[in-house]
Formats: sequence, C-alpha cells, structure tokens
Amino acid sequence: MLEADYDGCLAAAAGAALEWLDGLDRRPVGPAVDAAGMLAAVAGPLPERGDGAVVVVRELAALAPPGLMATGSGRFHGWVIGGALPVAIAADWLVSAWDQNSAMAEPFPATTMIEQVAGDWVLELLDLPRSASVGFVTGGQAANTVCLAAARNGVLAAHGWDVERDGLQGAPRVHVVAGAERHDTIDVALRALGLGGRTARVAAADGAGRMEPRALEAILARLEGPVIVCAQAGNVNGGGVDPLDELADAVDARGRADTWLHVDGAFGLWGRAAPRRRALLAGAERAHSWATDAHKWLNTPYDCGMAICADAGAHRRAMGVRAAYLPEGGDAALRDPVDVTPELSRRARGVPVWAAIRHLGREGVAELVERCCAMADRYAARLGAAPGAEVLGRCLNQVVVRFRDPAGRDDDAHTRRVLAQVQRGGECFPSGTVWRGAAGIRISVCNWRTDAADVDRGVAAMLAAHRAGAAVSPG
Repeated sequence: MLEADYDGCLAAAAGAALEWLDGLDRRPVGPAVDAAGMLAAVAGPLPERGDGAVVVVRELAALAPPGLMATGSGRFHGWVIGGALPVAIAADWLVSAWDQNSAMAEPFPATTMIEQVAGDWVLELLDLPRSASVGFVTGGQAANTVCLAAARNGVLAAHGWDVERDGLQGAPRVHVVAGAERHDTIDVALRALGLGGRTARVAAADGAGRMEPRALEAILARLEGPVIVCAQAGNVNGGGVDPLDELADAVDARGRADTWLHVDGAFGLWGRAAPRRRALLAGAERAHSWATDAHKWLNTPYDCGMAICADAGAHRRAMGVRAAYLPEGGDAALRDPVDVTPELSRRARGVPVWAAIRHLGREGVAELVERCCAMADRYAARLGAAPGAEVLGRCLNQVVVRFRDPAGRDDDAHTRRVLAQVQRGGECFPSGTVWRGAAGIRISVCNWRTDAADVDRGVAAMLAAHRAGAAVSPG
C-alpha cells in the first residue's frame, strides 16, 4: 500500500524550490551542463523496486539544477519568457494539489469559474470585446491554432460550407495572408489545419518588421473567396507592432463576411494594458481573434496561452465536444472550457492568471509592462552609445543589437562570438537571431524582477565580450 506522505514530499519540494528561487540572483543564468551531460546524470535502468517518495523528491531536486536555465532571473533575456510571480507559482501549486480536470463547469465548478473570471478580467485589461470567448491553452502555438481553426470554419460558413460536418474536401479555397515577419507558429497552425504552411500570401514588411497596409490592400484586391489575414502585435525580434488600425481598415474595405482578421499577440498584446503603450496597439480591438500568452508578460508559470475569439459561436463550433458520458452543460453564462480548447483533459491554467491579476490589479499590470519597456530602453540606450554596437530594432520590451568587427572582417561572426561568450559567462542570457539578413542578439525584457542593476550587468557583460572578441578575431 502506498503511503500518503504529503507532508514529507511537499516539504522537500518547498525547500528545494525556495533554495532555487532564492539563488536566482547569485547563480549563472545559463545551465552548467548541456543536454548530453544531463542525460548521463539522470539515465539508468528502469527501477525494479521503487524508492521512498521523499527520497525521490530530494533526488530530483539534487539532479536537475545543473541543467536548469534560470528563466526566473532578472538577467534572463532569451526569447520572451516571463519570470513567474510568487503568487502565480503558489496558485499553480494549488492547481496541482487540487488536481481538477477543468474542462466542464458542472463537475468542476471551482476552477472553471475561476478561469471564467480570469478570462473576463483579461478582456477588460486588454480592452477587447467583452463578449469574446477565452480558451486557456498551452501557449502561443495552440492559441494561434485554435483561433485559426475558428477563422477557417467561420469564413467557410459564410460560403455555406460546414467544416465541422463535411471537413475540407471539396470546400472553397481559403486564402491566408500573413506578413513577411510573421512568427513561425502561424505556419505550423496552417499546416495542422489543412491549409498548408507554404500557401500563405506574404505581405511585405517594413524595416521594423511590420506588415505594410498597402501591400495587404494590393493582395486583397486580387483575391476571391474566403480570406484570413494574420497580423502581428509584437515582432519576435524587434518587437514591432503591425499598424492594426490600417490593416483593419483594409479588411473592412473588402466588405465581406468571409474575411477574418487574426492578431498574433503572444507578448505584444499586453501593451494594451499600459496607458503609455496603448496607442501603439490601436485597432487591435477590431480584429476577429487574438492569441496571447500569460506566461510571457503577465509572468505566470508555463503553460498558459489564451485563444480569444470575438465570434464565440465559431470558436465553440471549431473546438466543442459532447459525448453521452459527459455532462450536457448548464446555464450558457457558465461557460465550459471544453467548448473553446482542444483538450478534454486539462489542468486549470487560468487559476494562476486569476491570482496574478488579483495580486497586481490593473495598475500593477500596467506598471509591470511599463517597467519592462523602460529597462529595454535602458539596454538600447547604453548599448547604442557604445563604440562598435548598433541597435537594429527596438520596440516595446525587445531590443536587437549587433556588434561590428573593428577590423571590418565579419560582423556576423563577431556578433555570434559575443553572444556565445555572454551565454557561457552566465552574467545574462540573451538569444541569437538573424534579422533583415544580419546576425543579431535579441534582448527580451519580460520579467518582474529585472531592474536597472540587472541591465547594467548585462550591458557590461556584452561590451566586455565585444572587446574580448575583437581582440581574438581571426585574420
């Protein structure tokens, strides 16, 4: 008989978690061992007989840290990963302890109704239509896929085609238009939905990675039949936001019910929660669907994406499921998550969102967004003033910087050497990219912990690597 040693297991886990979190400011940001080293440390034969539960927790807590990335550190700037707020971590622990399958409201009213309120709060924070449906999914990939499934079915329904009943065989062709600087999750979603990842018509982007409205207008003028336009709020490199009002104007000018505007706003959409940044995202409210992540700028733990649709009916038709063994669902106002997410078995992802917003309030969310933008400004200003450094892109919480080889040999190779040295050194952890044909270093500031001292340490590390790399550049 298994022993219910909750006290021992949770105490061991809490102790290890606090040790990890308390040490974030002192440890190197990057992992100390690579994947091969971690595999060697954890590999072994399948145990014939198990160990005690507390022993296993302690072993796990001892094995993992050398291979962990300190994503919660204020000096982690790789990709756009927020550092989880303490209140959101605690709420996520409760979600695991409660172990509710938060798909249906009738059998699981606590977590599903907490999620419903969290979704309503998100709509208010982001100033999106209050009647929109919100599905809590794993992340931006799932959110884009769910929204584009609703879009696909919605634009085909305008032509009298029922995708839910008849599938895609024989359906009118759905045209997809996306910007040249779209995120790869759009293409993956199109593949998964049977629309083809390479069939999208590409609208030109400007130097900041923003879709050009005139390019969209020209493409739309040539298309007949159903159309989905994929816009972007927050370029993955420089953070640029598509001119959403103008794109919405182009969609509206088509004047057809078979045209759908989707906004991929994984991190950038949160700019609407900050008064000083809101104008940059004007027009987002005019879209038909939106994808975003709470585990980015709201700083909840992974995984917590949101698929939001203005047409709640299209959302439910694309995702909903019913079976004889499942509750029928009650009051329409008490929404079942199973109707707007692709999973029937799912954890209560929205509970940490509720906790984070309840803790921060409207003012706190705005302050978090503004502070991250201010810290990105500090990075751009200090690096941009340094000899040999060039800021390629800067918007919201994103900075892309490039370092020139003083001898004029190979700026790309020099920039990559700087990145590699910074990542190895552990003072901060940006990520690399190629943007507008040039190698760059991406700095994403998305963590509630990041302050001016963190930025200054990161700047010093990058400039030291720049000087050291220049000294050893090959001839």
